[in-house]
Amino acid sequence: MTDQTPHTPSLSTEANRRLRWPLRLTHAGLFAERAVRAFWPFVTVVLLILAVLMLGLQDVVAVEAVWIGTLAGLGAAGWSLAVGLRAFRAPTRADALSRLDETLPGRPIAAMLDRQAVGTGDAASEAVWTAHVARMTERARAAKAVEPDLKISDRDPFALRYVAVMAFAVAAIFGSLLKVTSVTDMAPGSGGQALAAGPAWEGWVEPPAYTGRPSLYLNDIARNAISVPQGSELTLRLYGEIGALSVEETVSGRARDDVLAVSDPAQGFKIVQTGRVTIDGPRGKSWEIVVIPDAPPAIELAGPMERSAGGEFRQPFIARDDYGVVAGRAEISLDLEAVDRRYGLAVDPEPREDIVLDLPLTITGDRSDFEEILIDDMAQHPWAGLPVALRLVAVDAAEQTGESPNESIVLPSRRFFDPLALAIIEQRRDVLWSRENARRVTQVLRAVSHLPDDLFQSETNYLKLRFAIRRLETALRYAEVSPELQAETAEVLWEIALQIEEGDLSNALERLRRAQDRLADAIENGATDEEIAELMQELREAMQDYMRQLAEQQDPNQQQLSENQEMQEITGDQLQDMLERLQELMEQGRTEEAMALLEQLRQMMENMQIAQGQQGQGEGSEGQQAMEGLAETLREQQGLSDEAFRDLQEQFGQQGQPGQGQQGQPGQGQPGEGQGQEFGQNGEQPGQSLEESLADRQQALREELRRQREGLPGAGTEGGDAAREALDRAGRAMEGAEDALRNEDFAGALDDQSEAIEALRDGMRELGEAMAEQQGQPGQQGEAVGSANPMGQRDPLGREAGENGRLGTDEQLLQGEDVYRRARELLDEIRRRSSEQERPEIELEYLKRLLDRF
Repeated sequence: MTDQTPHTPSLSTEANRRLRWPLRLTHAGLFAERAVRAFWPFVTVVLLILAVLMLGLQDVVAVEAVWIGTLAGLGAAGWSLAVGLRAFRAPTRADALSRLDETLPGRPIAAMLDRQAVGTGDAASEAVWTAHVARMTERARAAKAVEPDLKISDRDPFALRYVAVMAFAVAAIFGSLLKVTSVTDMAPGSGGQALAAGPAWEGWVEPPAYTGRPSLYLNDIARNAISVPQGSELTLRLYGEIGALSVEETVSGRARDDVLAVSDPAQGFKIVQTGRVTIDGPRGKSWEIVVIPDAPPAIELAGPMERSAGGEFRQPFIARDDYGVVAGRAEISLDLEAVDRRYGLAVDPEPREDIVLDLPLTITGDRSDFEEILIDDMAQHPWAGLPVALRLVAVDAAEQTGESPNESIVLPSRRFFDPLALAIIEQRRDVLWSRENARRVTQVLRAVSHLPDDLFQSETNYLKLRFAIRRLETALRYAEVSPELQAETAEVLWEIALQIEEGDLSNALERLRRAQDRLADAIENGATDEEIAELMQELREAMQDYMRQLAEQQDPNQQQLSENQEMQEITGDQLQDMLERLQELMEQGRTEEAMALLEQLRQMMENMQIAQGQQGQGEGSEGQQAMEGLAETLREQQGLSDEAFRDLQEQFGQQGQPGQGQQGQPGQGQPGEGQGQEFGQNGEQPGQSLEESLADRQQALREELRRQREGLPGAGTEGGDAAREALDRAGRAMEGAEDALRNEDFAGALDDQSEAIEALRDGMRELGEAMAEQQGQPGQQGEAVGSANPMGQRDPLGREAGENGRLGTDEQLLQGEDVYRRARELLDEIRRRSSEQERPEIELEYLKRLLDRF
């Protein structure tokens, strides 16, 4: 038993030493805990008052409000402090010992403080008591400081303490402690420095940021007349007794009811007109304010519009503003009075919004006076090729606008030189002009395509055109042409006209012939210099591709030709001289000489093709034979795809037109309805359906491809294996097309056939690369090891072959001024695309990042 008589608790010296730091920390934590719970309202009020004063709110409100706020703040602070002092009780050492003892098992500290009450003087009892105290002392060694409980959410349910802390943090970042003292100057009868020295004032003039002008401190300006930009902000601060100073001004243009009290200590207004500002009272001052007007921006065209045969236009312009242009746009509206209202344009046009294009602004440099170029392509717009009015608008930072006079121009359009393509584009324009022209458009297109054999080089283009005609006729028969069908028809007609105009460009020689034909048509039709320059560039590119193809097909093992196979060598300089002479004749208007030179160039290129074909006569290499076989397979697969598309079109026509005859039978009373059969039969046998005939042909073509794949050269090489893999994909796609044809699923067959065509092209490309690598390896085809160019051969442009037998040249091509011209073209293209607001937002942001960087 322990003695319960009152005594002063004490610990032994050893216990005090062991519990010193845990006891001190626990005592401090207990003190903080009681202080927080007692004084958190006082601290919250003080932080709120400091936040208000540091942010300077007392300088922008009435003095009466400052007095009321000061009294309320002092009252709240005094009340909260009194409540805190009454509730706070400083913790004692015994409180700390009790808190620390509560965390230990068996309360060892209390046991250490007790005294033995029973058995004193008995050796056995004292031994037991000593052992008990020793055990408790051992437990007390594990004592650790107790963390204080600083949570007061139960006392502050609205979290007012956090609001005060956040307000003080904002004031510490954006305010200043120096502003706290300004409240003392507003106290009535204050003996502060301001009143001791008498009334005082301060003033600032802040010009608009876009002007780049500095701020003016009125106290440092001795002159009475100052000039400031229009829209500047004037701020005045009046110190001293209220009413000692007053302000009068005539620069803000405010109504009398909106004017603040003339004696308000803080006043601010915008300067919009020339006038006077006066501070009346002791040490007052007056200024004559002269407003510098912000002139509206000016913009004008810097020259005529440049057009290309493809429909792209380049319009230079000049913009200027006293502080800089921040935005601009080009507005294009239809000039209906200047339109030749004939044929499809005789009816009233459908209303369309004006074309609005964002103007490119200079990336670097001063925007107060600059010159730029608007680049865009409106070739597919319904107004392309029609008279329009062009107006440029510039906007400055003050949202003032400046406009250029309306310029009457013809909206640039793509030039079509093929008569059939030109007729289709004209009907596309008519159907976009008004849906009332739909019936007339179908009649004209039927008449144009009545005899397709002599007009269409591709059966697919003819079938697409007939399909578009039938869709329009169906809509006219059962309802009316919707805006969606109008847009879809225009898109289809545009694609058909492009394919007819450009022709089959898969072959380099075909592309060269097409470029020569387009240039000849342009010379005869009187094309502009810009269009002729573009067509000449197209001819150069086509000729380069053709020469490159000849170089790739040239046999590297053949050192020279026999006398009857001799081919004249044409150097690149000679060819370039001929092209420059041709362009010079066209620019001078000497069309007959230009046509003669163009015909001479055509014959020269044709003779070069014949000589190359003679050179390749004979058995030929294994790789060349495989390449020719794959090219033939590709052509046959394309033919099957065209026929499947025609069957799909006829199947859709039967489902969409009630009363139509059976498949392959033209409807009655429709001129030219059956012209699709004039291209030839599909080769079906008597008693065999069309679908089975196409499926059988697809099966035969697949078997032929399998045979070609088995005999493909280059086994074991990377290129040869890649070519075999591509042909294997083509075979699987052909098998899928065969199954779809047998099930009359023409749409699925077209998808599989397209995949087969793409895989065939990949296989041919991989095979060509493998052949080129094999021909360039030392020791192959009888070539001496280590000889860079043993044949001494040249390509058709007369250039030396590259190292290790590579075709082409090792000459650096990106040299000279052409690099800078190309860089300028790329920059113009980026600017043009960045002005097209209909592009995806992610693409526009990427283009803007490019412009910001370069």
